Amino acid sequence: MKKYPLLETERLQLRAIDEQDAKLVLDMFNAPKFLQFVGDRNLSTEEDARQYILDRMLPQYNRLGFGNYVLIRKSDNQKMGMCGLFDREGLETVDIGFGILPEFEGNGFVYEAACKMRDFGFQDLKLAAIQGITDQENKASQHLLSKLGLAYEGLILLPNEEEEIMLYKMDLK
Repeated sequence: MKKYPLLETERLQLRAIDEQDAKLVLDMFNAPKFLQFVGDRNLSTEEDARQYILDRMLPQYNRLGFGNYVLIRKSDNQKMGMCGLFDREGLETVDIGFGILPEFEGNGFVYEAACKMRDFGFQDLKLAAIQGITDQENKASQHLLSKLGLAYEGLILLPNEEEEIMLYKMDLK
């Protein structure tokens, strides 16, 4: 796999996802909040998750040079979640996305990672804007997007979806 930048914060390392992260993807994608707010990706085995990484995550890295990063706690090298910048159909610019395993919620790790990812997008990738999308019921995600500096733009319907979601956006000042 091509070498992508390792990002660091005070407590975290963020590195590009790879096939070895199949267990994390399986656990994340089957966590109750992921299923509720994002949806079921029908991953039931580590092999399903590995194939999902190969088919759905790595192609964006190969095409654009960025994508989904794994959140790793520096103190013990524990994989805790994911955060990244995504090229999503139906959005005018890159979308910031994030998630964390339930046992690590409430410690500020996602905010720390998302701040780093936002700054990486603007400073290193020279993006002019970053968008964020979230389910209308996902108050935690709405709060985090606002805390990151993204402003609520309105409801949108993405291609091949049935429910409107909330769109947030931040332009490079």
